[in-house]
Amino acid sequence: MSTSQFAVYQLKRKPELRNFLYRTYEELAQEQIPVQVGNYEQVYIGTMKPGETPEQVKKNIDQRQPHNYKGHAISTSDVLVLNDNGETIAYYVNKNSFVVVPDFMRIPSSSCGLTKNTAGYEISGKGGTWEVVDYILMEGKNFFLMEHEQHGKDVAYVVLDQNGKVLVDGTYNGFDDEVKQKIRDYLHPPTQDSPEKQKPKLENWQKYLENGEYLRSAEMTEEANYNMIDGLNNNAAPKKEKKRPKESVLAKLHQKEKEIARRSGKKAMQEIMGQDMERAKK
Repeated sequence: MSTSQFAVYQLKRKPELRNFLYRTYEELAQEQIPVQVGNYEQVYIGTMKPGETPEQVKKNIDQRQPHNYKGHAISTSDVLVLNDNGETIAYYVNKNSFVVVPDFMRIPSSSCGLTKNTAGYEISGKGGTWEVVDYILMEGKNFFLMEHEQHGKDVAYVVLDQNGKVLVDGTYNGFDDEVKQKIRDYLHPPTQDSPEKQKPKLENWQKYLENGEYLRSAEMTEEANYNMIDGLNNNAAPKKEKKRPKESVLAKLHQKEKEIARRSGKKAMQEIMGQDMERAKK
């Protein structure tokens, strides 16, 4: 079973709207001034009995103003919006009567979409109506922070682009850094290369050709082994070379002496010393 509700709308406290305050509906009509939700703010929302009239709603508020009522006493130029049995009707509070305003909740069509004064806006998939409470200009485009008109700050804000597309579905901190980053991501969506565009893995010889002469020369001067032209400076030695046992330095020295003696046709130092010792014995 649906609950019947009503909402009280009063003119926003803006200098340009002061001349509309406490004016009768006939006076505004004579000057062709429309009564539209963009000039109003919701000061209260509550429940009512099914079938109640705007006169009864006003009387109840006058007799006992709710503690969370944010406006002044209901008077001429205010608007009462009654939602009874699924039907929503807006009534302009006139001097001694109520005038139905069928276009009160209608958002004027505009080529630029939302504006900083948009109110009474319906967001697809969300209940109630929303109004713009802040906006930001990024890269030549406007983005709007929408607040729920019935529940105010008790409901998370929603961020829309100027065409009404939801960019951030729920934030309590307005246009903070996180929201701004999401807007940037929307303006510049990341592009993913298809598998056809991804470069295949190159072999060493292919890297040799791609590196360029200057990079090849620089890399060759720093490498520790001969698998050097692969795009990586100073590759480590192959594992099989690392695991070889260390050789004795003294053994290497004796081996080198023998090699030198063999090449030069001379005897090793040990042999010469042995011959001298033999001569001394004789």
